[in-house]
Amino acid sequence: MGETRYLCRALDIGEGEAKGFGPIDGARRKVILVRRGGVLRGWLDACPHYSTGTPMAWKTDGYLNGERTHLTCHSHGALFEIETGECVLGPCLGQRLTAVAISVSEEGDVFVALPVEEKSKSDN
Repeated sequence: MGETRYLCRALDIGEGEAKGFGPIDGARRKVILVRRGGVLRGWLDACPHYSTGTPMAWKTDGYLNGERTHLTCHSHGALFEIETGECVLGPCLGQRLTAVAISVSEEGDVFVALPVEEKSKSDN
């Protein structure tokens, strides 16, 4: 995977939870880790609605909607699929969050690949 940075223990993110980490090594945005169906995924904390990538949480680790079914941008009300990052409701409909490469060691430590990509993805 190349150079990595430690984020947390995998057990620190419970089922149906999301937490932010960073910014890491000069990146402007945090990395969001979210667990659903037992799978950890990493996303850049940057709503693609604006080219600058608006931070999504309105309070610490407030990345999920009330039902905990979608990642949400509380600035714009956009909802994103946890598994794909695709916007399914809001002003960035059809755009996606930027995926962040993570790995989990045999000991259960979670690492993020560097550099953390800061460009919003509007294709795919």
